[in-house]
Order: sequence, then structure tokens, then C-alpha cells
Amino acid sequence: MTTAPGRGRTGGDPVTIADVARHAGVAASTVSYVLSGKRAISAVTRDRVLASVRALGYHPNAGARALASRKANVIALVLPLRTGMQVPVVMQFATAVVTTARRHDHDVLLVTSDEGPAGLRRIAAAAMVDGVLLMDVELEDSRVPLLRELALPSVLIGHPSDTTALACVDLDFHRAGEVCVEHLAGLGHRRVALLGAPAAVYARGTGFAHRTRAGVLAAAARLGLDAVTLPCEEGRTAIRRDLASLLDRHPDIRGLVVQNESAVGPVLATLPALGRQVPTDMSVVAVCPDQLAEQAGLTCVPVPAEEVGRQAVTLLMRRLRDEPVPEVTLLEPRLAVRDSTAGRGQ
Repeated sequence: MTTAPGRGRTGGDPVTIADVARHAGVAASTVSYVLSGKRAISAVTRDRVLASVRALGYHPNAGARALASRKANVIALVLPLRTGMQVPVVMQFATAVVTTARRHDHDVLLVTSDEGPAGLRRIAAAAMVDGVLLMDVELEDSRVPLLRELALPSVLIGHPSDTTALACVDLDFHRAGEVCVEHLAGLGHRRVALLGAPAAVYARGTGFAHRTRAGVLAAAARLGLDAVTLPCEEGRTAIRRDLASLLDRHPDIRGLVVQNESAVGPVLATLPALGRQVPTDMSVVAVCPDQLAEQAGLTCVPVPAEEVGRQAVTLLMRRLRDEPVPEVTLLEPRLAVRDSTAGRGQ
């Protein structure tokens, strides 16, 4: 006898986990694990189980639905602890998220980004959290399609190329790159360079790095400046090597934009050894945390980690209340001028 959608084998009883298991050719415990996320199941088996769930029209019983509907008062923060990410900056975002979440009576579950979409599926299936904040967003992020499908409110710290049906908040990094170049151009510099994030960050398609580089190049083209950009690897030796290579190939550069927090100190220490005094021979402006720039006397566009973290939590709380939120919220960059930049009169 054919089982009707939403009905058991008798045609009148609700579909059960056992019915789904028979349809999918697996054990009932496997169905339970797929639906709860409490144990890792292969992608092939999971997809087969979910196909059976859809085909039979299975729904959890009323008690399970009630349990799933309870608020956990916990939000997840997916942290980007991987190559090229600066842990101190990531922790600034995390601290702001945790502090703001507590003001809303929510705790924070920290999740690392290495699990990708599977990690989001796991915490959603287990009803572990009320919502999720996602950091280190890529332009074509593999997690985004799943976020649109999950019945789990989310906010992205960063924004992909397509922001449809999402909620995103970030510094306007494209504009930040423009602001840096506009400052150097205003001081008379006609040849500038961007010493950017490590190559792995660009290779992943990480949004903030690509947008800053695009902003630097766009402003240079608009203002008639010559501009070059290159990634900068981590570690003092690599940073010194990349900077020396840049100046060897482009000795006429007198304006430098740095978007790599770990490179700020080594760059400022290496330039005098290469015969470039700051700011007499080289003006340096960075996109970095303001505290780091202030300690170094560095002109910068600050990365407002605390403000972004606060706004991300606030937007998520609004989504939890089913309130409308904008797809993209971009913070306007500001320039803090210090002693690392000076006019050239060119």
C-alpha cells in the first residue's frame, strides 16, 4: 500500500520516525540523529533521510515541536580562527558580542568556522541557539545559501556579493580604502601602494580585504594616482621581505596604505632600515584598530570592532522579535590623522 504524504502506513496515523527509517532504508536512530544533529552522519545518508522526511511529510509530534520552540537564550558566534585572521582583532569583536548579548539576557556559544555549512546545520538541528552571528564573510560564501534556508535568525559581520534576504553589518571597507588614498592625495602623494592581507585571505574571497583593495584602486584611478597592491604574509621576516620587494620594484612610492594588523609594527621598524623615514620619506596610513594605531602614532582608518559587534547583536535581537532589519548596514569610516603622514608638495 502506498503511504500518503503526512500519513502512516494505515493511511490515518501520523507519519513516525519508524516510517521515515523504513522509507530511507536506515535505522530509526539514524533518522533521530539526522534530525537532532547529536551525532555526525554522512552527507549521503543525511540527504537520503531528509528526502524521505519531505516525501512522507513527516513532522515532529506536538511535544517535540513545543520543546524546539523554547528559547535557549543563547546565540552562536562563528569565529574565523584560521590562516590570515588576526586573533586580537577577532577577540575585540567577540568581546563586544558577548557583552552586548548579556545586556539582552543571552549567552554566547563560540563556534569555529572550520565546519562550514555543516556546523550551522548541526547547531540549527539541535536547537542549541536562538540565532547566529557569522564572521569572516566571503564574497561567495558557501554558508549563505544554507542561512537562507534555515529557520534560524542570523546576522553576518561582513557581507557577501548577494545580500538578498540577509542581515549584514560591517565597516564600509571600500570607502575605507578610498579615504586612505584621498588623504595621501591631499598631501601631494602621486604614487601609492597597498600592503594588504595575506594571500590566503584574498584567495578565500574574504570580503573586507577585496573591498579595501577595490576602494584603493578606485580612488587612485579617480584622482589620477599610480597605485600598486600586493598581499603581505604573516611574520616579521615575511613582512620585511615583502616591503623590501615592493620598494625595490617601485622606488618612487612615497605613500603606503597598510591593511594587515600584524604588519604595522614591522613596517614602521623596517622603513628606516630601507632608507625611508616616516613621514619625511614615506607617509603611512593603516586600516586597523585605533588602539594599535594610537600606540604607534599612526594615521589610520579605525576598524570599529566594538561598534560592529554591538550593532550585530542588536540586529539579531530584532530578527528574533521578527522585526524588519536592513539587508546591509555599513559604518562610515573616519580618518584619525597622526604623525605618520606628511605633505610632499609634488
